[in-house]
Amino acid sequence: MKISVEVWVNGLMGNKQSKKLKKPYTAEKIRKAFDKIADAHVGVPYEAGSPARAEALEMLKKTLSKGHKRAHKNLLNRDYRGGKCAEVISSLMDNIIVELARFGNNLLTGQDGQPISCSIVAVGGYGRGRLAPGSDIDLLFITPKDQNKNLGKNSGKNSGNNQDKSSLELVEFILYMLWDMGLKVGHATRDVEDCIVHAKEDMTIRTAMLESRFLTGNEDLFLKFRQKFASKILSGSARNFVKAKLDERDLRHKRSGESRYLVEPNVKEGKGGLRDLNTLFWIAKYCYAVDTVDELVDCGFLSRDELNLFKRCDNFLWAVRSHLHFLTGRAEERLGFDNQTAMAEAMGFKSTSGLNKVERFMRQYFLIAKDVGDLTRIFCARLEAEQTKPGRLARLPALFQRQKQVHGFTISGQRLTMVRSDVFRKNPVNLIRMFKLANDYKLLIHPDTLREVTRSRHLIDKNLREHPEANKLFLEILTSRNHPERILRRMNEAGVLGKLLPDFGRIVAMMQFNMYHHYTADEHLLRAIGILSELERGELEDDHPLAHRLMTQNINRKVIYLAVLLHDIAKGRPEDHSLAGARIARRLGPRLSLTKNETELVEWLVEYHLVMSDTAQRRDLTDPQTIEDFVASVQTLERLRHLLVLTVVDIRAVGPGVWNGWKGQLLRELYFEAEAMLVGSASHANRPLRVANAQKEFLDVLQVNMPDWSEAKCKKYIARHHDAYWLSYDIETKIKHAALLSSFDGHGFQIDVTEDKKQDVLELNFTCPDHPGLFSRLSGACAVAGLTIVDAKLAITRDGMALDVLRLQEPARENFPDKERVKRLISTIESVLRGDILPPDRLADAPFSRRVNAFKLVNNVMIDNDVSSHSTVIEVSGLDRPGLLYALAKTLFNLNVTIVSARAVTFGERAVDVFYVQDLTGEKVTRKSKLTAIMDSLQMVLTNQDKPIPTKPSKQAKQAKQSKQAKQGSKAA
Repeated sequence: MKISVEVWVNGLMGNKQSKKLKKPYTAEKIRKAFDKIADAHVGVPYEAGSPARAEALEMLKKTLSKGHKRAHKNLLNRDYRGGKCAEVISSLMDNIIVELARFGNNLLTGQDGQPISCSIVAVGGYGRGRLAPGSDIDLLFITPKDQNKNLGKNSGKNSGNNQDKSSLELVEFILYMLWDMGLKVGHATRDVEDCIVHAKEDMTIRTAMLESRFLTGNEDLFLKFRQKFASKILSGSARNFVKAKLDERDLRHKRSGESRYLVEPNVKEGKGGLRDLNTLFWIAKYCYAVDTVDELVDCGFLSRDELNLFKRCDNFLWAVRSHLHFLTGRAEERLGFDNQTAMAEAMGFKSTSGLNKVERFMRQYFLIAKDVGDLTRIFCARLEAEQTKPGRLARLPALFQRQKQVHGFTISGQRLTMVRSDVFRKNPVNLIRMFKLANDYKLLIHPDTLREVTRSRHLIDKNLREHPEANKLFLEILTSRNHPERILRRMNEAGVLGKLLPDFGRIVAMMQFNMYHHYTADEHLLRAIGILSELERGELEDDHPLAHRLMTQNINRKVIYLAVLLHDIAKGRPEDHSLAGARIARRLGPRLSLTKNETELVEWLVEYHLVMSDTAQRRDLTDPQTIEDFVASVQTLERLRHLLVLTVVDIRAVGPGVWNGWKGQLLRELYFEAEAMLVGSASHANRPLRVANAQKEFLDVLQVNMPDWSEAKCKKYIARHHDAYWLSYDIETKIKHAALLSSFDGHGFQIDVTEDKKQDVLELNFTCPDHPGLFSRLSGACAVAGLTIVDAKLAITRDGMALDVLRLQEPARENFPDKERVKRLISTIESVLRGDILPPDRLADAPFSRRVNAFKLVNNVMIDNDVSSHSTVIEVSGLDRPGLLYALAKTLFNLNVTIVSARAVTFGERAVDVFYVQDLTGEKVTRKSKLTAIMDSLQMVLTNQDKPIPTKPSKQAKQAKQSKQAKQGSKAA
């Protein structure tokens, strides 16, 4: 597209004139303040540290602070919309820079009213005339030719005429004053030719210059720059610019997580954020010479409704960004958990039944992000259509040339379009059929068609929901072998999925305010469908061999796909979402033509979708009672197989880093134990035989690994262990224990740390003579070393040796502990056992996560004597914090309770620690007074009220004492 230089430049200058008409509300005040300072300090140099400069700087800081406070107050009172607030802050900055330049120029030239020889220009976001409270101030100083080469050189040397010198000194004066005000200033000083050279070479610089806005100084220089920019940069380069901006957008989305439904979104850079709207406007401005988004309606590029949607999204996102900057006092762009509650309050959201104010605020945010995505699709499709017209730019993507009509739709190139505008009104089933066709033919849907879908959503009523053909089409979409997640996502973004399944519509863009779930509820379900499809196609076979085998051999596809779609569909209701979801499944199954048995299976899977993960992660799988209780819930192999697949998919869809090999191992272990019991396996039922078989396996492997062991030594070693030991550990661990125990010389301890990268854990095998409180000290050492215990098995030999197996991970679960961390762990354990390090002292100063502290959880302590056949089970749930497991274990030790095994699970901000305990006689804890004491003491730990008194001063206490002594010595002196 050829752009008229005159139209483009005049339009920009017209925009500048409109800015003048707004009459900055603090300009006169700033000018008078500067004049007053000048009159009070006549003849005094304005050097760094001088009283005159300090006074001027203080005046500017107060002006900026008062302006921000006024804007913040108006934003809180809803007097300003988000965009208006940003414009007011930008206008305030305009006034400061214009008056600062006038004042500096008068000061440096010694003449009031002397013209400024350079042109001072706002660029980038500032050039757009909008600033958030913490935004960078992007400035371009356009100087007469070659002046910028002298900037920063010794100003005492002759570097041109006096006007040139004063111009460069003015730039430095302005920059230093702005920096000293605490502002972040992005700046460049160039002549016109340099501007053009840099704009050609760097697309980021070109984009910033595209939004240049004249502030003050030499207006002729600015006009010259704009004319050359239009003729030498804009003309004939639109195609490259569009491609660069879209590629840049895709890369930015990839960096920020690919989804607009992340529960801690980046308001500026994230998908569906302000930068996406900016990108659309940059492209429009570059290609169609528009100055405002309103002009896109005049040229027929956006409809009036789409323009209003653009403005609504823009205002909301600017309001969020401005509130976030005001709240944090910095340029914070990530809407983190630690700020979301305050943000919801600032923006006036209230709690309702089922959704608190934070979740309502974040749901609104995600709906806006979805609208931004809709605008992006419309915009890009229109741009592509414009470029296919005669005389336009070359087409951006390469399109396949094919034409075909199917059921009232045309397949043209890579897009599906309507043949007639009344295709949905004539037959509302086409609202579903269209997506089925797009999926079958792997097509995009033209934005004009999607817009007609949006207008026709009201046709999806009860009659259509009950229509057999519509339901048949939807079930085929859901169970498609051709990436069903993609087409379901399009249905969701078009609002069709929520209309067809009203219960799904209730969770669209619904955020769960916790750190465990990374995505909104609807995004989680759609991702789960995608993972299920990948699992079926074999793309995840290496990670999930059992689930893949079951999926391809023993699973009812209709049942599992529907169960995955519905398992969290009732989130956000006052009642238990599993029970409510089961009722939804019971209604929906017959509608989708599932048989009675299939419907009952889907209903059961939705109601019990958490039972397998809870059992695997919170219970001792070597305890027969655990398996018996689980099997009593499951009852059939068919349920067990489907439940295993659903559980794997659910955990993986929660978010990056949530799934790991350790969880996979636990689920497989539980599955095989339950399967053995369900089929009546003799190996499961006959415990003495299982023990004997485990001992024989051990001896066979031992002869290979330790051939020097005599038969007598082997028999003596086997006699050291209780029967439960042989059923509690895998063969590799038993061999490690044999090596550790045989090499123990009666002093200290033996330790073996193995990296299990398949399960993403460090396995620590530890032995020493058993003594009270050993596990609490080990857990304290791990906490001091910065590692999290995810599982612990504790055994004692018949001759009193402790055998503790701990599985450890990094707290974030994202990185594997390195070798240095392992060395530090072993050293820390040794120091703790010797008493050189006391965990309470080290953990007292451990920092709490600001993100975790944003949550308020109900603490819970559950004590159950029926869950285990041999132990009392204590389950503790509350807000996670450094050293929590240690504090709980230490408390149980102080209560004379022996920990037999332990599990530690973290669900975001919530820690769930489970202990299998016995009294000092090796029996369950049954005395009521003892159980009450345990309950009360653990509750105190959860509320952080236990606070044990350190036996020696902490590091901070020592520093405080030394500081106090130093002050007293100083006073005495």
